[in-house]
Amino acid sequence: MAARIPETHRRTSLVPAARWLSRLGVVASTLAPACALARTTTVDKGDTAWMLVATLLVVLMIAPGLALFYGGLVRAKNILSVLMQVLVVASLAIVLWVAYGYSLAFDGGGAVIGGLGKLMLRGVGIGSLTATSSPGVAIPEYVYVAFQGAFAAISCALVVGAIAERARFSAVLLFTALWFTFAYLPLAHMVWAPTGWLFRMGTLDFAGGTVVHINAGVAGLVGAYMLGPRIGFGRERLSPHSLPLTYTGAALLWVGWFGFNAGSALEANGVAALAFLDTLVAAAAAVLAWSAVEAMFRKRASMLGAASGLVAGLVAITPACGTVGVGGALCIGGAGGVAGFWGVNVLKRRLRADDSLDVFGIHGVCGVAGALLTGVFTSPALGGTGTAAYAVLRQLGVQALSVAVTVSWSGVVALVAFFAARCLLGLRVHHDAERQGLDISSHGESAYEL
Repeated sequence: MAARIPETHRRTSLVPAARWLSRLGVVASTLAPACALARTTTVDKGDTAWMLVATLLVVLMIAPGLALFYGGLVRAKNILSVLMQVLVVASLAIVLWVAYGYSLAFDGGGAVIGGLGKLMLRGVGIGSLTATSSPGVAIPEYVYVAFQGAFAAISCALVVGAIAERARFSAVLLFTALWFTFAYLPLAHMVWAPTGWLFRMGTLDFAGGTVVHINAGVAGLVGAYMLGPRIGFGRERLSPHSLPLTYTGAALLWVGWFGFNAGSALEANGVAALAFLDTLVAAAAAVLAWSAVEAMFRKRASMLGAASGLVAGLVAITPACGTVGVGGALCIGGAGGVAGFWGVNVLKRRLRADDSLDVFGIHGVCGVAGALLTGVFTSPALGGTGTAAYAVLRQLGVQALSVAVTVSWSGVVALVAFFAARCLLGLRVHHDAERQGLDISSHGESAYEL
């Protein structure tokens, strides 16, 4: 049965991916003024079912995917604290998302932030719809809210890895609330909303290279500086306690990432299929690239390196997956593997920051690489989906601007948010509590019976 798009939603009913694809000439429809949108729109059950599955896959990335990936990388005395922080931080972000985040990100607004018309999802009901790129076709707005809420949740949870094993739990939650409000929401609006400054500049970010990965990577680096290094950093061996857990988490991240990337098309169509395939091949290329570089410099390839390469490739392809061809995905994935290895093994030492689980080295560095290479490989001459008039140098400039804005915006907000948490609650646990382990000292429980 055809459903009517509510007047309150018709202003922002075309989703970001649909608008980018229209701009690039990928779909037949073009961005129409709000008043020209069809008043009767059919809910596509296939698209709706796919988006529910895609949302579930993104949730899978958070718990158990990211939680196990991080959990295996810390020492045994801190695994429960990391699992707890990932779960609770993601939960906090989801609650804030429905309270005011969705409204500030996508309900009209100006160049930097949205409006307040949908606080607590006011006006959103079972009959309100979000249009896709196909004329007269839509999905329930509730599905779009849930999908984007899962993006916000994993973005906040990613930061946990940079400050693991010494951060005070209450301070992590306060930081999350502040950073979500003043960094994630404005950047999501600027990049993805129709009135957003970076969107109007022509930024290409299909699934969150800037909004999610660079944003979280920079915040993690700031947090690592603000908290200072772990006890024994640079003097003791702070080894992962369970690489099989990390491997399992990485595998779950790969599976969930198909929902993250292919779901960003918001339709079960050819664009989703392209994003799906690009995600598959880019990750595989990154695993091989990281392993090859590691074997070259260290005379052996490690499982941890392969798992890290997998995540690096997924990060790099995220902004490009819906607009580059398979050849471009292979190149971006390979570049992501090399960039991630450099970020973790070279840049980290030069920065002298104890980014515990290499959030900046992988998400920040590979996010930048992927955002810039999106501007190159979207060119139709290189197999991308851009129009014949696509200008690589101009798009590279736009992509570089979006990276610079994301780095500076996220960095400043993270600095202020961590400083506020330090003044109000204290950022770091006591040294005795850190030596004992956060599982016991912060949560009163232990993962393993000794």
